[in-house]
Amino acid sequence: MAPRLLLPFAFAAAAVALALAYSGEIRDRAELALGRGMPAREAALARGFVLGQDEEVDAVTTEDFRRSGLAHLLAVSGQNVALLALLAMPLLAALGMPLRTRLLWVLGLIAVYVPLAGSGPSIQRAGIMGGLSLLALLAGRRASRFYALFVAAIVLLALDPGIAADVGWQLSFAAVLGILLLASSLRDSLVAVLGQGVGRRMLADGAALTIAATLATAPLIAFHFEAVSLTTLLANLLALPAVAPAMWLGMLAAGVGQVPGLPVEALNAVNSLLLAYIAQVAAWCGRPAWAYPHVQLGVGGLVGSYAAIAAVATLAIRFLLPRVRRLSGPSRQRANASRRTSVGALAALLVALVLLLLGAGAPSGAAPPAGLRVTVLDVGQGDAILLQPGDAPALLVDGGPPGEGLAAMLRAAGVERLGAAIVTHDQSDHAGGIRELFGAVPVGRLLYAASAGPTLAAASAAGVPARRLAAGAAVRSGRLRLEVLWPPPELLGQAREAEDPNALALVMHARWRDFTMLLTADAEAEATRLDPGPVDVLKVAHHGSDDAGLAGLLERTRPRLAVISAGAANPFGHPTPGTLATLAGHGVCVLRTDRDGSVAIAVGNHSTNLRIDIGAGSSQPCRSAAARR
Repeated sequence: MAPRLLLPFAFAAAAVALALAYSGEIRDRAELALGRGMPAREAALARGFVLGQDEEVDAVTTEDFRRSGLAHLLAVSGQNVALLALLAMPLLAALGMPLRTRLLWVLGLIAVYVPLAGSGPSIQRAGIMGGLSLLALLAGRRASRFYALFVAAIVLLALDPGIAADVGWQLSFAAVLGILLLASSLRDSLVAVLGQGVGRRMLADGAALTIAATLATAPLIAFHFEAVSLTTLLANLLALPAVAPAMWLGMLAAGVGQVPGLPVEALNAVNSLLLAYIAQVAAWCGRPAWAYPHVQLGVGGLVGSYAAIAAVATLAIRFLLPRVRRLSGPSRQRANASRRTSVGALAALLVALVLLLLGAGAPSGAAPPAGLRVTVLDVGQGDAILLQPGDAPALLVDGGPPGEGLAAMLRAAGVERLGAAIVTHDQSDHAGGIRELFGAVPVGRLLYAASAGPTLAAASAAGVPARRLAAGAAVRSGRLRLEVLWPPPELLGQAREAEDPNALALVMHARWRDFTMLLTADAEAEATRLDPGPVDVLKVAHHGSDDAGLAGLLERTRPRLAVISAGAANPFGHPTPGTLATLAGHGVCVLRTDRDGSVAIAVGNHSTNLRIDIGAGSSQPCRSAAARR
């Protein structure tokens, strides 16, 4: 490295090391800054856009973004890294820095931003790819974008093979690959149609990126989620003028917010208008009934869809686009060479994409192919519920008391990493096992509701990002969605240490296709009085303690199966005779971990028939209940 680069390199490295050491505090200040002076919905969207924290986005807005094809804006990805670099480069240039010094600082910013944004698979891939590209430029060589993408994929797969099963990672990889293959030709054609000029070129750039990413991800979305948004291209084009400014303003607010006393309200006021516009576009394009039809796209359909895209793109690159450009002379020669390279890369890389995605779609461990497995683990007198969607990372709701060998149970279930660990409330019989899990099993993030001091401290020490949940938030992993029904945000804000933590425990409604399960933790129906509608399975609250509201809940939910998590011969008398009598009176089949051991519920493509496996190895006690609707 040239001597003149040593000093800025040292400063950049020191800044990165300092930022990484205090990433938790930086993230907390960024969260606060992104909420000041903004309405609640727009503040939640800003945190989603910049930090990838979509848990506080209300359910209606989240559904609008999903149905309109704008959900990618709520997940930090390569787009964020690119916009960060585009924002930083002119600011650093204004300080008089030469190009290589600017690149070093941008490399440092990327290294800081990845943990700040939660270190998810998509942002890891984007950070590695951005870093490789910058290092190639620093070395004085032309960066190979395809090389950077595939090195990023290989590095991440080597570090964590389970990442390949993450749907978000697959979509991110497909989107970037589509942009690399198609965006350049699309941009040139749009410029030829729209004409020259800075504004028109920017519009062509944005539209080309949007079209390329949409084409590359549409088959994969249909394959995994069995639905496709018919308005996604329109929605992305309408939102396009506001997306980059909203990202930039959010990043600036998060940066300014690191300095106590500096105001961010002006930035947020402008940003809230942009975010409100994007949310309105999502509503316009996502709410019509025809906008989000369900489709059945198997493996053959996935391969066929990408083959069709490859064929159409190849024909367009070879024959249609040159006519649009009306090239002649030397320009034609360069275009012909570019077409030959593009066509070869397109064919080879689309085949590689299909093979990668098919391999990544293969389930692992005990999760059923393209299905869901829910296991109420036998952890003694406590709760621990493992949810394994076959197409995405597993989620763990509570971890039981310490000393029950939770990590070994997860490994036996085929779980090598958790997308998230959710602590419903910070009592030892629910959170003790989670605290032991940190460092033993990779955990993507910790999610919690009320005060979780000891667990938060353990997560921070292990470098696991944490986020608070409240009613209205949602947690997703592939097709699996956990909607938080309780406690409401205002109740959390009024909580006092002396209050019963059971009353503030997270209650979640799990949905996978048409299968539903109510996870009540220790929040008894008498206190919550929730009405989630009919469910297939009920996890009985508070280990089966007396609950005056249970009869009403059973009438509202009409579960086919109830599961009680309790320890054998526990000193509390759980489950109580009264609770068992209420369940029997409503004709609900009951399984108990104190007698039946761990209870595993396997769900296929539909919930008409559930396969139930219990510790004793027999599914006879609830076979008829599991089969009826």
